[in-house]
Amino acid sequence: MLSTAEEDPEGGGTERRVGNGGVTTPDVRWTSWLIPTVVIANVVVFISVMYANDCPHKSHRCFAKFLGRFSFESFKKNPLLGPSSSTLEKMGALAWGKIVHERQGWRLLTCMWLHAGVIHLLTNMFCVAFIGFRLEQQFGFVRVGTIYLVSGFCGSILSCLFLQNAISVGASSALFGLLGAMLSELLINWTTYDNKGVALIMLLVIVGVNLGLGTLPPVDNFAHIGGFLGGFLLGFLLLIHPQFEWEENRVSLMPGSIVKPKYNTCQFVLCIAASIVFVVGFVTGLVLLFRGDNLNRYCNWCHKLSYSVKSQWS
Repeated sequence: MLSTAEEDPEGGGTERRVGNGGVTTPDVRWTSWLIPTVVIANVVVFISVMYANDCPHKSHRCFAKFLGRFSFESFKKNPLLGPSSSTLEKMGALAWGKIVHERQGWRLLTCMWLHAGVIHLLTNMFCVAFIGFRLEQQFGFVRVGTIYLVSGFCGSILSCLFLQNAISVGASSALFGLLGAMLSELLINWTTYDNKGVALIMLLVIVGVNLGLGTLPPVDNFAHIGGFLGGFLLGFLLLIHPQFEWEENRVSLMPGSIVKPKYNTCQFVLCIAASIVFVVGFVTGLVLLFRGDNLNRYCNWCHKLSYSVKSQWS
């Protein structure tokens, strides 16, 4: 058995890779601070939105009026215990018309930090913390933060290309990006895992169930799908592990030792293919979006993938 310590380029600590029969496992993990910050930021933004909503001064039907201006809209208007759709739109919700016609592209990012209500917020933040902690501890804040933001952005693009008569908010696109990255990380580092078949089946079941729930009202499943695809492709690029044999040879001081490649052929091919598909898909999506295109014209059945109402929560 041989172990090596490798410094974290993000300054988070060290990772120890221990080899035994070709299996690679992390020993020392990085401290997770980005995901807790993301959770706190989402909570702070929600409080700010509720303050701006100020239900008692704008409506006669509010729930939990004892909270003052932080009271919720009526159940009929918002069953998730939150603000009105108009307030969410004002604060930066995803709105196709404002992005395309008024060039408010910043909404593609701000919508990720808004939530329709307390139930929506708690559900998303619990899942983000549950999945994000593990990824950040293993891969560091730079890579996980990149996947979170970029996959969320991808989800916003796909949502706008299909849902153009609704507003959409929520961190689920970024959450699905993390799920997609977990799947691609498992695939590209396939030889480093024990019980990989079980892990693959569990991940596919989790993703399938969540995408299935996304067809229920009023969930924006296109944001989920876009985020998942973005995270899946980014995972091949950012979450790749070197071969264990390369780690062994890198620290070997024996003269004449055989130098193994850092990545095997399969990893290299997957990385290149994912890079090409991601760049082409991302650029094409942006072009189609700002051209005002509607992908429902090219796909007669795609509308069934997401429930369509005036407001969408992702």
